[in-house]
Amino acid sequence: MKGKLRLNQADIDRAREAARVIAADVDQYISTRTTVAVERTVLRLLGIDGIDHEGVPLPNVIVEQLLTEGKISSGAAFWVIQAMLAHRLSAQEVAEKVARGELHLLQVPPLPHEEIQREGERLAREALDLIQARRREREEWIERIGEGRQPYLYVIVATGDIYEDVVQARTAARQGADIIAVIRSTGQSLLDYVPYGATREGFGGTFATQENFRIMRRALDEVGEEVGRYIRLCNYCSGLCMPEIAAMGALERLDVMLNDALYGILFRDINMQRTLIDQAFSRMINSYAGIIINTGEDNYLTTADAVEAAHTVTASQFINEQLALLSGLPPEQMGLGHAFEMNPDLEDGLLLEIAQAQLARELFPDAPLKYMPPTKHMTGNIFKGHVQDALFNLVSILTGQGIQLLGMMTEAMHTPHMHDRQLALESAQYIFNNGRRLGEELLFRPGGRIEQRATEVLKQAGDLLQQVCESGLFTALEQGVFADVKRSRVGGKGLRGVVEKEIDYYNPLEEELRRRLGLPEREGNGNECGLYQS
Repeated sequence: MKGKLRLNQADIDRAREAARVIAADVDQYISTRTTVAVERTVLRLLGIDGIDHEGVPLPNVIVEQLLTEGKISSGAAFWVIQAMLAHRLSAQEVAEKVARGELHLLQVPPLPHEEIQREGERLAREALDLIQARRREREEWIERIGEGRQPYLYVIVATGDIYEDVVQARTAARQGADIIAVIRSTGQSLLDYVPYGATREGFGGTFATQENFRIMRRALDEVGEEVGRYIRLCNYCSGLCMPEIAAMGALERLDVMLNDALYGILFRDINMQRTLIDQAFSRMINSYAGIIINTGEDNYLTTADAVEAAHTVTASQFINEQLALLSGLPPEQMGLGHAFEMNPDLEDGLLLEIAQAQLARELFPDAPLKYMPPTKHMTGNIFKGHVQDALFNLVSILTGQGIQLLGMMTEAMHTPHMHDRQLALESAQYIFNNGRRLGEELLFRPGGRIEQRATEVLKQAGDLLQQVCESGLFTALEQGVFADVKRSRVGGKGLRGVVEKEIDYYNPLEEELRRRLGLPEREGNGNECGLYQS
């Protein structure tokens, strides 16, 4: 599949190098900061779970107390582990006593830092060993019963009731789905806490909770045994609790997670500092857990024109790739996103869609690219919509996409019914089976429309990435470079939860993750592009 477009390697190298510098400067900036979500994630991985008498998650109780008293900058782990050692308690017992007002973390007699560090290292090893065991479970399942072929057939369930989601998910698996995504309840990404327990009421989706993850994972394992292939589970670690949900997914053996570096900034107005810090830690967890991340470039085309803004999708893919590499995420776990979103009335639009899809495939040859269906130009005409989805499926198998989020003929009308999914699965299976090796047989005409279009988009993406280097990523986001959406670096939701680290900051989970992933200590690179100019 490599080289069919005869792309100029110098153009590829220029774009990738610009993205590398942008990502390195982001990493330099975030290395001196933490967030309340990162600290809550650390506490969850140390073993803290549950809620207090008012329904507030215990990690939130502790982190909020430390934030209010100006002590979170040393790391929540430091204070909790010190209390564990001083009072001979587990992390969970410490949290429960704090919630009941029986223990104040800042009044614990200080202990030597070396003692706290030794205990932190032990607890971090235990937590990551558990995640490693869950990853091995997945590998053993796939080795034993197998899995579907790429492009994986990806469908959603979104009833609001986790138990009804289970019924629909099992049905979809029997119909041929390889990945089941449980859509989150509307607005959950803006909650600065993770709801607790099994939930039976949501709004346009089902709340992401650890118990809901556990329920759906068990159900998909059962139906996987029945149909004779491993069924992957997808959810969303985006929003204000990005790393927390990543940790929960890792502990409950989720397989795919929506996890974009810029999506929350652009489409949920979450503060850009907060999002960039959270995405780094969440991707370390996803990497170690063997979870495929899905990025959200496809959403750019819902607010901008898919032809004119195609290069912004490619530029964002380069940035997401480089940020992911800095978190230790290998290309095989990068479900970089794009979409079949050009106006269906456009002459030769199919050629432009093929050019964009093939370009992504050649730029990121090892990534299980996430390909999204037409939505913006679906009108409610189910017959035309089904044909649009068929062309989308054809482009996918022709260009070797990795994850196919199936289009529904009733898009723009209502949440899909089970028979809508069945028709979508039947269409994709028919086209994938009949065109399985189509890409091996067809070449693109040298200098033809498809090749010229791909070359043009790549050059525009390179120019844009260089522009971002020169102006700064924050400035670029403020100017609306991506998705025609403008955001403020000091505005948006969640800025209060961003904290500069003290010199004695301690996060044993990140230290152990970096060691196991083979990541170096963060170092500055001289601000090569002036990324954070004001």
